[in-house]
Amino acid sequence: MSEQFGVAIAILYRQNQFLMQLRDDIPGILYPGHWGLFGGHIEPGELPDTAIVRELQEEISYTPPTISKFGCYCDTSVVRHVYHAPLTVELDRLVLHEGWDLGLLTPEQILQGECYSKKAQDTKPLGTPHQKILLDFIELKLYS
Repeated sequence: MSEQFGVAIAILYRQNQFLMQLRDDIPGILYPGHWGLFGGHIEPGELPDTAIVRELQEEISYTPPTISKFGCYCDTSVVRHVYHAPLTVELDRLVLHEGWDLGLLTPEQILQGECYSKKAQDTKPLGTPHQKILLDFIELKLYS
């Protein structure tokens, strides 16, 4: 049995849309070529609350004005600490340092489980856990 590792990921929202990252399409990463939430590994000794702020800064040069814990999702290999925050800047103010593309997805696209990427010039699927987390979040209507 493999050991679980922890990640901190963020649901970032604005105007009833959700910011997602199109993950690089390379072997060896979870959900290559899939849409997912921004975030990443929690460093040894690091708190999830600290990790999410660091990861958002590293991946898109964004620090949310406020960030709240949404929940924790566990499977056999990953413990996902999920946060949510408003996206208070336009997309062109974000700098994509990690990933293939980024985009604002509608609840309909999330439910459908796929979205077109201009950079990939293809429709790409959502990562299964990311889709489930977002659908749970949308159902609770914790955003605007």
